[in-house]
Amino acid sequence: MSSFAATVNATEYPPHLKHKVIFETFERLAPEEAMLLINDHDPVPLRYQFEANHAEHFTWDYIEQGPAVFQVRIGKI
Repeated sequence: MSSFAATVNATEYPPHLKHKVIFETFERLAPEEAMLLINDHDPVPLRYQFEANHAEHFTWDYIEQGPAVFQVRIGKI
């Protein structure tokens, strides 16, 4: 059984849709659930966007940090 309520493989989306899909997926999470983000680069700008828009309502834990694949567990508090 997966420990993630959802998985977003950002490499499957065009650039203009990536953050939209990620934030929509995050919004659908129930408190205490988490999603898995898979990306081909370090999603630091996305983390800044989470910090600006969701302040203390998320967790961010790297599972894999490159160089080719980045996986991040994003939890909803």
